[in-house]
Amino acid sequence: MNIALWIVAGLMAVAFLASGATKLAQPKEKLAASGMPVVEDFSAGAVKAIGILEVLAAVGLILPAALDIAPVLVPLAAVGLVLLMVGAIITHLRRHEAQAIVVNLALLALAVLVAWGRFGPQSFTG
Repeated sequence: MNIALWIVAGLMAVAFLASGATKLAQPKEKLAASGMPVVEDFSAGAVKAIGILEVLAAVGLILPAALDIAPVLVPLAAVGLVLLMVGAIITHLRRHEAQAIVVNLALLALAVLVAWGRFGPQSFTG
């Protein structure tokens, strides 16, 4: 189970690091034009804030445990991603974007798995 949690956390970290970095590096207009029209619902500052949260969560899923510095941050980062995905699902529901909701539900389930596993049976503090 420990290895599975590391793999899931690693894959999620890569995905959210890429997503967050994209939101931070590109202006809102370019993101909207390149297939992310949901950013039109938010201010440029909100898009950057979401990008920062995604990057912080990606880092928080891996580094605290890998460096053995405050490993309790791993499940907390997963909980942060759960909250981000709930917000994303609500946003996509309002926009009637079913395909995006499916992706967000899958990411939500993986984040819940990591949070449960790292708070519970495969905790770094136990």
